[in-house]
Amino acid sequence: MSAPGAGAQAEDARALELAERLAAVQERIRVASTAAMRPQPRLVVVTKFFPASDVRVLAGLGVLDVGENRDQEAAAKAAELEDLALRWHFVGQLQTKKARSVARYASAVHSVDRVPLVGALDRAVAQERERRRTEGLADRAALACFLQFALDDDAAPGGRGGASLQEAEVLAEAVLASEVLDLAGVMAVAPREMPPAVAFERLMHISATVRTVEPGATAVSAGMSGDLEEAVAAGATHLRIGSDVLGPRPVVG
Repeated sequence: MSAPGAGAQAEDARALELAERLAAVQERIRVASTAAMRPQPRLVVVTKFFPASDVRVLAGLGVLDVGENRDQEAAAKAAELEDLALRWHFVGQLQTKKARSVARYASAVHSVDRVPLVGALDRAVAQERERRRTEGLADRAALACFLQFALDDDAAPGGRGGASLQEAEVLAEAVLASEVLDLAGVMAVAPREMPPAVAFERLMHISATVRTVEPGATAVSAGMSGDLEEAVAAGATHLRIGSDVLGPRPVVG
């Protein structure tokens, strides 16, 4: 049987662990930004498989940007934590049929990689705005869209995990045609077989292409726990960090 107060002690220990891990990541970002002579990027803490209680602790430590890559988990956490002023970032592959659900809680989607998904998000956000008006709720802002690109040498149009460079202008124009979507910028994950610095340089070239369509689309979502320094050096404006803040992911059966 657990000793009295064991649960509270475990919660305190977890809170201390999260505070220490977050501080270490923030220091890495500060050092990398100083070395690269760039502004510090926004930290999006990705909480996949971790409980809402961890997100609440992080919010108390000043984390407002939370990333999730599974809609079912994200929707449940957003509902449980609706009393907090969090910005939810959907960072995983998104099925068009999930667009309506994501539109209810997300401030940003980092994985817009095909025109049909743009259409689904456009309809979903418009419907969500109408629902809020009908229920007398505050209107929601435009949904920030990051166009996700594959950086592999053999990336093909319509490939899994990101669009190709050839699709950049068409995707950008599709988002711009919407009245309820905002073209924030670009996103990518560095391929395992490619040095991160090379991968993020490619992403910056793609960003330049997107900015020929919309000069204001300056955001660059790049960099995770293992390559945040290279992402900062390349010019990332958003970092998606999970394990270095939260620790090893729980084993999910």
